[in-house]
Amino acid sequence: MSDDNNNTSVSVAMVGSGGAGVMTSGNMLLEAATKAGLYGLMTRTVGPQIRGGEAAALVRLSAKPVHCVDDHFDILVAVDWKGAERFAAEVPLGPQSLIITDPETGEVPEILAASGARIVEVPIGELANAVDGGRPNMVILGLVASLIGLPEEPINKIIAKKLGKKGDAAVLASRQAVSAGYKATAGLTSPVTVSDAVGDGTGRWLISGNQAAGFGALRGGIRFVAAYPITPATEVLEWMSPNLPKMGGTLVQAEDELASINMAIGASFGGRPSLTATSGPGLSLMMEGIGLAVSSETPVVIVNVMRGGPSTGVPTKSEQTDLNIAVYGLHGDAPHVVTAATSVEDCIFTAQWSVHLAEAMQTAVIVLSDQFMGQASTIIDPPANISFIAQRLVEEAPTEDYRRYAVTADGVSPMTLPGTPGGQYTADGLEHNPKGLPSTLMEDHRDQMDKRDRKVAEFNYGDHWADVEGDADSELVVLTWGSTTNAVREGIERLRAEGVSCKLVAMRLLSPALPDYFDQAVKGAKRILVVEQSHSGQFLKLLRANYDMPGEIKSFRRPGPLIIRPGEIVDTIKDWRDQ
Repeated sequence: MSDDNNNTSVSVAMVGSGGAGVMTSGNMLLEAATKAGLYGLMTRTVGPQIRGGEAAALVRLSAKPVHCVDDHFDILVAVDWKGAERFAAEVPLGPQSLIITDPETGEVPEILAASGARIVEVPIGELANAVDGGRPNMVILGLVASLIGLPEEPINKIIAKKLGKKGDAAVLASRQAVSAGYKATAGLTSPVTVSDAVGDGTGRWLISGNQAAGFGALRGGIRFVAAYPITPATEVLEWMSPNLPKMGGTLVQAEDELASINMAIGASFGGRPSLTATSGPGLSLMMEGIGLAVSSETPVVIVNVMRGGPSTGVPTKSEQTDLNIAVYGLHGDAPHVVTAATSVEDCIFTAQWSVHLAEAMQTAVIVLSDQFMGQASTIIDPPANISFIAQRLVEEAPTEDYRRYAVTADGVSPMTLPGTPGGQYTADGLEHNPKGLPSTLMEDHRDQMDKRDRKVAEFNYGDHWADVEGDADSELVVLTWGSTTNAVREGIERLRAEGVSCKLVAMRLLSPALPDYFDQAVKGAKRILVVEQSHSGQFLKLLRANYDMPGEIKSFRRPGPLIIRPGEIVDTIKDWRDQ
């Protein structure tokens, strides 16, 4: 339990082998919490198996918005213990925690029992079997909801919504199993409840990071998507597939990632703001195509939902290690833009902003998310409808001397759309002169390189380049990016409550570098803590390559799959301060 700024939260882990239904239970708990007026976050941890491997639904609920996992879990309840030791480090417990286990599933794994958590046995399977068509995952849903003080009514509403298509018998069985779970908690005490927070959650959204990225892209004007499914980015496509046609757009499932990027570039050349979504291995395959977009100055957005690498790596776990390839992966000097969402909710803004950047600068924009954000679901208040929308500089009446790649002051030159009389030009990967004709002249290569660099380096990104928060005059600055942002933010809030001054700089624009903005953000810093989820310190190296960082620098980093938690930020800063 955390009680920061009077924000009591409860963290619950539901575990079981793949196919046992713990993800269904977790999602239902989160939806019911929404109806009861709570905020919440659900993440998941699963193995690489298609079915039958380890699985856990990790839920945190609170009366106030929550955006990251807590330091430990208050309640862990298991359908079975198959493979549970594989994610034990991702579900930290302590003496204050409660483990609920079915004695028929065997003993609690030693690695979990060693936490000192209180262990209570409940005959979950027996309770489920007593209901015609009952399932253990519905029993544990009732167990958890009862323990944390969530009323049964919103649970029953969600059951009807989710299982109504399966018929009345399925709804009745699930409700009876849930009720059995509620009754089974008689005499049990929970480490923490959120019953005092129950109210009206009407109007709030339940959304995942992948859905948010798709929604933001639609808001930004994306009307064509081509992509090949890949974990953990597939849900971007699954959400956009039914929603894009409602906006007059089209989604095509391509045969591979090479086809995806080239289809997107082709559609953009034809005047349709375009996007593809992928993960690390797919991004590697797209690099030559992205270079074509840069060279031909054709707008395109690439949403990359990072996972553990290298190679196939750990597809179902999160890591921030595609940073290097996103920034440096294109061959030759190929100025482009790399952005990164800072939270599930921020995936909406960052995706929409990235479409605006791609269209305004006529270049490629790579948007970085990761498995944690992409596949996490969270309850949020409806976001503001920001004004960024695709605005491409188009030449509708070209003159006889039309120059597609004319050298301009801001580096952006008007492009014609196919079929425009007198607007024909060649858009390929060869270096060219201002008219678009292939050229090997040094002067043309230099001028076009300067042009492509200038439009990216000198664009007005405004304050959106980073979230700069906290004490403006603090001598301690924490620099981070992506999904680690909210753990850092909560850690800083805890420190501030203890009288410790900190400033947060969470970067949303990773490339190009903006030294003037950065210098202002870290002005007066004597200590800078750099937080990231990578083994080699890719973010730290990017910062050192592009910026002058004052004072003493400390790196707090580790690879996936372990998520960085707020308490670790608090402990790291306190230990460093006391040295």
